[in-house]
Amino acid sequence: MSEYDYRSIEQKWQRFWSENKTFKTEIDPSKPKFYSLDMFPYPSGAGLHVGHPLGYIASDIVSRYKRLKGFNVLHPMGFDSFGLPAEQYAIQTGQHPAVTTKQNIERYIEQLNNLGFSFDWDREVRTSDPSYYKWTQWIFMQLFNSWYNYATDKAEPIETLVAEFAMRGNTAVNAACDEDTPHVTADAWARLSEKEQQDLLLKYRLTFLSEAVVNWCPQLGTVLANDEVKDGVSERGGYPVERKLMKQWMMRITAYAERLLQGLDTIDWPEPVKEMQRNWIGKSVGAELRFQLDGHEHKHITVFTTRIDTIFGVSFVVLAPEHEYVTEITTPEQHAEVEEYVTWAKNRSERDRMSDVKTVTGTFTGAYAINPISGEKVPVWIADYVLAGYGTGAVMAVPGHDTRDYAFAKKFNLPIPEVVAGGDLTKEAHPAKEGKIINSGFLNGLEVKDAIKAGIQRAEELGVGKARINYRMRDAVFGRQRYWGEPVPVYYKDGIPALLEESELPLVLPEVDAYLPTETGEPPLGRAQDWKYRGEFEYELSTMPGWAGSSWYWYRYMDPLNDSAFASKEAIDYWQNVDLYIGGSEHATGHLLYSRFWNKFLFDLGLVNQDEPFKKLINQGMIQGRSNFVYRVKDSNTFVSFGLKDQYETTALHVDVNIVENDVLDLEQFKAWRPDFANAEFILEDGKYHVGVEIEKMSKSKHNVVNPDKLVEEYGADTLRMYEMFLGPLEQFKPWNTNGMDGVYKFLRRFWKLFFDEQSNWAVTEEQPTPAELKSLHKTIKKVEEDIERFSFGTSVSQFMICVNELSSLKTKKRAILEPLTVVLASYAPHITEELWSRLGHTESITYAAYPAWKEEFLTESTFDYPISINGKVKSKMTFDLKATKEEVEKEVLASEQVQKLLEGKPVKKVIVVPGKIVNVVI
Repeated sequence: MSEYDYRSIEQKWQRFWSENKTFKTEIDPSKPKFYSLDMFPYPSGAGLHVGHPLGYIASDIVSRYKRLKGFNVLHPMGFDSFGLPAEQYAIQTGQHPAVTTKQNIERYIEQLNNLGFSFDWDREVRTSDPSYYKWTQWIFMQLFNSWYNYATDKAEPIETLVAEFAMRGNTAVNAACDEDTPHVTADAWARLSEKEQQDLLLKYRLTFLSEAVVNWCPQLGTVLANDEVKDGVSERGGYPVERKLMKQWMMRITAYAERLLQGLDTIDWPEPVKEMQRNWIGKSVGAELRFQLDGHEHKHITVFTTRIDTIFGVSFVVLAPEHEYVTEITTPEQHAEVEEYVTWAKNRSERDRMSDVKTVTGTFTGAYAINPISGEKVPVWIADYVLAGYGTGAVMAVPGHDTRDYAFAKKFNLPIPEVVAGGDLTKEAHPAKEGKIINSGFLNGLEVKDAIKAGIQRAEELGVGKARINYRMRDAVFGRQRYWGEPVPVYYKDGIPALLEESELPLVLPEVDAYLPTETGEPPLGRAQDWKYRGEFEYELSTMPGWAGSSWYWYRYMDPLNDSAFASKEAIDYWQNVDLYIGGSEHATGHLLYSRFWNKFLFDLGLVNQDEPFKKLINQGMIQGRSNFVYRVKDSNTFVSFGLKDQYETTALHVDVNIVENDVLDLEQFKAWRPDFANAEFILEDGKYHVGVEIEKMSKSKHNVVNPDKLVEEYGADTLRMYEMFLGPLEQFKPWNTNGMDGVYKFLRRFWKLFFDEQSNWAVTEEQPTPAELKSLHKTIKKVEEDIERFSFGTSVSQFMICVNELSSLKTKKRAILEPLTVVLASYAPHITEELWSRLGHTESITYAAYPAWKEEFLTESTFDYPISINGKVKSKMTFDLKATKEEVEKEVLASEQVQKLLEGKPVKKVIVVPGKIVNVVI
């Protein structure tokens, strides 16, 4: 006797996999490798909701399938366990972030295991573990000790740069470096003090200290990345953020701008993600021009423009409010107004300033600049639509042919010259990329493209400009003024940053008495008692940003216990890079960009063998919450059912979806849900309280979070896995509806029943299968294989359902059909298939069975069931070989005893045979 007891089956096989290390992976050169990876989760205290496992289920299906196909699969899991949420909780409770982080990770692991994922847990890594961040610190040190040589187009050891300085100085060096890097000869280099030499080298190092305009959040006490700020406030917590000039550790990602751009053409990623990165990198081909400041003999404003053809249309110059010249060039008459504007503008985020095209603000500095080509004097303004971090922090404004410049000129009544023919500047700007140049001296009559070339040539002849490629991307801030992050392996000697010895790694986070900045404003690490390098030198008090540990973690999975390298050469040579990476598109300009940068750097040093880290990327869509609402009658504790709410004045309130079933509220659970609802009264429909429904983002505040633990308990993990795939295409957003799970659960029970008789006894036979059974099986084998290979999982679930329905109708109990079908289903529903595989007599896990091959011969139709009509009305069916001729079909139909009965002795006038369609007997 046997029923489908999913609870005991799933617990049994999860225990088996754990005890037998079923998914443990070792290097095996005899097999092709497949590296399947999910984006590093941050272990929040809330645990997983049903939306989180979507990508994990997809990657697990592919991983299990690839094992069945003979691949050696690396499918690891770990945790991006440094971060602000744990630290904020620590500030509130005084509990060490490590304690809550450990608890959260244990909760995540329990939930992940309950879903039957085939992770190799022996490879688990945590970014907050010193044995892991030792290597994050080590990579930082390699970056510090490297520079980017444009001549060889790669990073090289800093020693090669020092040798070049000693021999020839830096005048011939073509390197990524700070804009204000001075030229020095070999003799001048030799005369520099150690501090001066180190300061000069900092202008070349790939990680370096620099004064930078950053997003400072006073309430969080830390700097935030641009993608952590939205609408002028922190994305986490909603705290005000201000733009502030601070000394920060930086990463010279700009050195890799062109390679990051070109590399996008070599990887299989979603086009929207590639486009986001292209836009973030923001390559522009144009010219750099110098506008001399009138009355300031040795000062000029450098601008970058892609449209030097419009140089005669410049009617003003605009500086970013943070530009270094603003204070110096502002006239006394304009000082108060400029100072007030700068204070206002600095508290707006770059994102807001770039996206807000409707608000036009700015002020005149009182200064003028000289157009380097026309010689015309033009006013210098400041405006927040110009960003200090993009280009040179200054633009030459051509209002006739740029929409933002046009709006600015209109607002402040500035001239709008026309220099490209074809528009109507009384109505709007004419930002044409083609057309004839007018009102422009030597450029008159030229087409735009030709005018650009002629303009650059003239600028170079006059010595006032040159051709240049510019990138919007800025160097990345690499410091956070907080506690719960990787310590930077740097100490200061006479104000010079110096690295620890490699043998001294890891530099472990010290204990502090509180996780807040010190009373004097230093980061929390400033609270550590007697925390000095060798008891003498001050350590760096900032910690690394959240993206540090996640920018290389896939390599640590290859060799997680190695204490002498971040991963061995053997492991890296075998696993190479990630074949399939699944995660959210929200990481396009953060994690994914930084990871590509670090990977290319490690590649330059010969430490890894692939230039790109992730071959194929899939962005899973969001599972949206299905929110429920109750309707409270105004000034009462009475709630009216959805269908009656329009008869009353009501307020809609979110209600916990876990106390709603089929859109009907459990009244007693509702009363117990919140104390203020304990005495609630209800106006019902048909004796029930029907709730309202709306599709929204799944979040605790909307009470629409569905806990997977509850669903696993009620339906089983296999049901949840298959249902999440059944919801729709992996990449699309789709609403959650628990009501739909019952269909998948019934399917699994029908599949189980194929193996048993009506008395629940094992009934699998060794009989030979029929053509109809073979056709149903091989159709499924082919369909599922094709679906997984193209990552279309929902259609496979539909095919499984069709197959099981067909086999149930055929009363199939044959091993030759059920055994291969079990293997095909194993990737989707691993628990039930392991159990049935075992009952089929196998002692090894189904994990390493062979995926069955489908055969065309079983899919090709050789017979056809002809509908037999009498005078156009279908009365019967007869099966014929598709090769049978019309004459043969007619002869057999008329000879049929059944057809003769239907004819009732009446004479046949004619027989119409449409091959492969129908037979109609006319009487």
